[in-house]
Amino acid sequence: MSTRPLVLALALLGVALPAAAETIGCVTTAWKLIGANHKICVEAFADPKVPGVTCHVSQARAGGVSGSLGLAQDPSQFSLSCRQTGPITLPAKLPREETVFAEDTSILFKETRVIRMWDEPHNTLVYLAISRKLIEGAPANSISTVPVMPWAARRDQ
Repeated sequence: MSTRPLVLALALLGVALPAAAETIGCVTTAWKLIGANHKICVEAFADPKVPGVTCHVSQARAGGVSGSLGLAQDPSQFSLSCRQTGPITLPAKLPREETVFAEDTSILFKETRVIRMWDEPHNTLVYLAISRKLIEGAPANSISTVPVMPWAARRDQ
């Protein structure tokens, strides 16, 4: 069954879908004799509703035979950094909280999600990455903030 009609319907209704990430690169952290190596991968995504903001997330990827087959559960280890990369244009009705990125990190019930929050009193966008897997009662998390400021045009000299 194709998801294309659902995506089109949501787009027509003005529902923002979480951003798709672009892989920047991966670094091997442990060599495995059989199967893929353990690694850390860095991905970039633009905020789907706020032009001018780009986030980078690094995540651990399990290797070995189960990792090669897509059956390994990736560790809940990640980091998040978001920056202003162009003029920021806030939509007229920016939700106070909205998921802007989501990625499954195991075959069963584990996901990394990035949620954008709007801190209006401080004119700051707050990005919170969380894991859906609980570790000792609390999910792993990481935070990055982007103050909304004027963007100076670059001049080539």
